[in-house]
Amino acid sequence: MRHTLFTAAPGAERDRAAMVQAAALRDAMTRRLFAIAAGLLGLVAWASAQPVFTGADIFPLDEFVSRRARIMERIGDGVAILQGTTERPGEQPLRQNNQFFYVTGVVEPRAIVVVDGRSKKTTLFLQPLNERREQRMFGPGLHPGDEAARSTGIDAVLSRDEFAALLAGLGRDRRVVYTPFRPEVLGEASAGDPVALARATKTDPWDGRQSREEAFIANIKNAVPASETKDLDPILDAMRAIKSPREVAVVREATRITGLAIMEAMRDARPGIYEYELQADAEFVFKKHGAYGPSYFALIATGTNTWYSHYHRNTARLADGDLVQFDYAPDYKYYQSDVTRVFPANGHFTPRQRELYVIYLRLYQALMTSIKVHTAPRQIIKEAVAKMDAILGAYPLTDARIKAAATAFVERYRTSNANSLGHSVGMEVHDVGGPAPTLEPGMVFTIEPAMQIPEEHLGIRLEDMILITESGYENLSAFVPVEPDDIERVMREPGLSKK
Repeated sequence: MRHTLFTAAPGAERDRAAMVQAAALRDAMTRRLFAIAAGLLGLVAWASAQPVFTGADIFPLDEFVSRRARIMERIGDGVAILQGTTERPGEQPLRQNNQFFYVTGVVEPRAIVVVDGRSKKTTLFLQPLNERREQRMFGPGLHPGDEAARSTGIDAVLSRDEFAALLAGLGRDRRVVYTPFRPEVLGEASAGDPVALARATKTDPWDGRQSREEAFIANIKNAVPASETKDLDPILDAMRAIKSPREVAVVREATRITGLAIMEAMRDARPGIYEYELQADAEFVFKKHGAYGPSYFALIATGTNTWYSHYHRNTARLADGDLVQFDYAPDYKYYQSDVTRVFPANGHFTPRQRELYVIYLRLYQALMTSIKVHTAPRQIIKEAVAKMDAILGAYPLTDARIKAAATAFVERYRTSNANSLGHSVGMEVHDVGGPAPTLEPGMVFTIEPAMQIPEEHLGIRLEDMILITESGYENLSAFVPVEPDDIERVMREPGLSKK
């Protein structure tokens, strides 16, 4: 979304395995499934998004126990208090907010958790048992008691009504209270999005509401006026910036699903269909593999729509001679991916399109292959520019506008003072953590530089998922075709609606 550890043998094996798996999936999709995929077009904003995974469905409980232990180390004698999200309006499945889920793995509405740095204990507060909802409507859920404690790995699970008494005790001891200050993030959003919405709402003269987090903080301060209240977000953000091996495994799967979706869109593309029809292809693949919904709105742009970084109307028809830019990924088990590919609407690059695409691809690869562990992004960019200069000097460009666009692309990197290569990806597509001085193992981010031809209102942008490892980096999305011949080969294969 707008923005290898290359050990050849293992990487090649992964790529071949992924392609074989993609072919198997494709062959299994018969023409009658197209009707199902087309039916997805009638859905609005993933109102029926499912499935609802809990933390225990995704990770062993010790993953969450370990996270809470790290929080305890960082808050010392203080306590961390987080509130879960509320029920959804209408008949919508619950998705927990990211900070609460990261700490607990609990997917219940209006839950509150207290992580005590002094006692090294965690207490979860839930709403009482609702027999009608659990026995007749929604099936079993979590409610106060020993069974909930066992199933979550949390020391004690009490009724929400008991939270006030615990809070009062903390106040008597003047304990420092850490709680998230930032508005909660649910699906299809990153931290900056609800922050901007909350700010706009609060300053709107015809609205003026404070955020739910501001109200929660105010209530805590009223309940324990002698206690200092501090922001927990920086502590959690720093933890989330480095992914555990289990987190990496989920991100890897989210990226595999993303790649399969992109390739299905490639197969189905042809002049005359709408951008949203390619979106339907991807959404079928997302749901087939257990995604809750999308990670962000579908950025599927054809022709001159490629100029825009976040074009998402998806209502234009693909025309013969267009290039299509496809940027879409799933929200899978609370983790995201972000991959972009470009392909010709008719399945064949023209000579001019191939010249534009290949020079961009080679410059893009110069940046990708310059990535090194324990290295500052500015140093990586400096090394990449040297490679770009050599590529640009040797490449037989015949089109003046393409040459100007490629030259401008290199010059932007030459004069860049950027302290990052792209945006982090994790529980959010633009994940928390911020730019780091150097790239360290466990970081996951994307590279997505754009090249444009202003006179033609055209843009071109690729994007891959990069995992920093102990010895280099791994391109998690390397199996998704980027070479023109490979793209054309995939596009010759039958799609969901194209025989």
